[in-house]
Amino acid sequence: MAKISVFGIGYVGVVSAACLARDGHEVVAVDIDPGKVEALNAGRSTVVEDGIDELVADGVASGRLSATTDAVGAVASTEASFVCVGTPSDPDGSVGLAHVIAACEHIGRAIADKRDRHGVIVRSTIVPGTMKEVCVPTLEVASGLRAGSEFGVGYFPEFLREGTAIADYDDPGLVVFGALDEATGDFLGELNAGFPCQVNRVDIGTAEMIKYTSNAWRALKITFANEIGNIAKASGLDGQEVMRVLCSDGKVAMSPAFLRPGFAFGGSCLPKDVRALRCLASELGVGSPVLDAVLQANAAQIERAEQMVRDSGKQRIGFVGVSFKAGTDDLRESPLAALAARLIEAGGEVRVYDPFVAKALSNGNGGIGRGNGDGPDLRGCMIPSIDELIDQSDVLLIGNRYAEATEALKAAAAERPVIDLARLDANLVSNGTYQGICW
Repeated sequence: MAKISVFGIGYVGVVSAACLARDGHEVVAVDIDPGKVEALNAGRSTVVEDGIDELVADGVASGRLSATTDAVGAVASTEASFVCVGTPSDPDGSVGLAHVIAACEHIGRAIADKRDRHGVIVRSTIVPGTMKEVCVPTLEVASGLRAGSEFGVGYFPEFLREGTAIADYDDPGLVVFGALDEATGDFLGELNAGFPCQVNRVDIGTAEMIKYTSNAWRALKITFANEIGNIAKASGLDGQEVMRVLCSDGKVAMSPAFLRPGFAFGGSCLPKDVRALRCLASELGVGSPVLDAVLQANAAQIERAEQMVRDSGKQRIGFVGVSFKAGTDDLRESPLAALAARLIEAGGEVRVYDPFVAKALSNGNGGIGRGNGDGPDLRGCMIPSIDELIDQSDVLLIGNRYAEATEALKAAAAERPVIDLARLDANLVSNGTYQGICW
């Protein structure tokens, strides 16, 4: 079993640290926020994620998981460091590297006086060339050591989806990594040897590019499905039924995960990563009309939902869900939060039922502020039960599906306007008071 320090106690950091500890490794999580460190050491997760509370509590109780603000001590007591900090977009849309650079500086200074060889493995999403042009030079300057010979370097991107992150960790569809030196590559190979999928060992630049390609492809699939859904509905057809049948064609190995017409994509990955890839293309003098169109079409889907609310003529608007997807409290670049902000600015009275965001707010986590997309302060808008939300709303907007709310919302759809962005029930199609965005 390995001794690993994980820098960054956000979604990727917490899930990675907790899963590594569960699997028998000794893990020290590092963060500059003493509040996050205190919470983790008390056995409490800093994020809302299915199964993470128990995993963190078990890891701390076993003694295999701890947290600290002391980067030097964490590096001294471990053999490898995983950098799992955020890379929110810079104002021009390029990838923001401030947190990655800071982590590399901390780790570099920590390994300067360490006798044993240490591996530095970046998991944060960074555009191709960043390891070579930014991370490695930063580590070398801070440590006074040579990368690849006096300390190890690797890039090991994650493919975790919020809401199913632990399940994705245990059963990944893709594992890829690159390393500057043989020892770090072997370390990552051994760490991933037990996973039920192909383990791809490539050069570092290729690993960086694969991560962006994966996220851009997901964003493109969502946008394509939405566009087909819009056209299908305008033709009097059910867009989800069209895509369901299309996805049954297994000959082209088509995954249906993102080809489901509905609302816009959001979150901490897809928007910023498509922007960053466009910026990289621009820097390289390469056109990116498809990526340009992906962001334009995604923005248009938010405008489409806004117009549906305006067409209802109602001012008291009840949101069912406001995080970027069900099963998480994350409001980073949430299209639902953006929609709520627009409607509030236009004079709408917005109320929100979202059990995951409510849990985060009650724990003091806030559900926002982890990177790009700080949304409106919704504390005063939160409603504790779906029945209260229905009673206080003239039009209901279903952004995320929650099993406990389904029957009440189906009943409400018979008597007041309901705008469905998430497909509450496969048997419901636009008719009278009920309007589906793509069906």
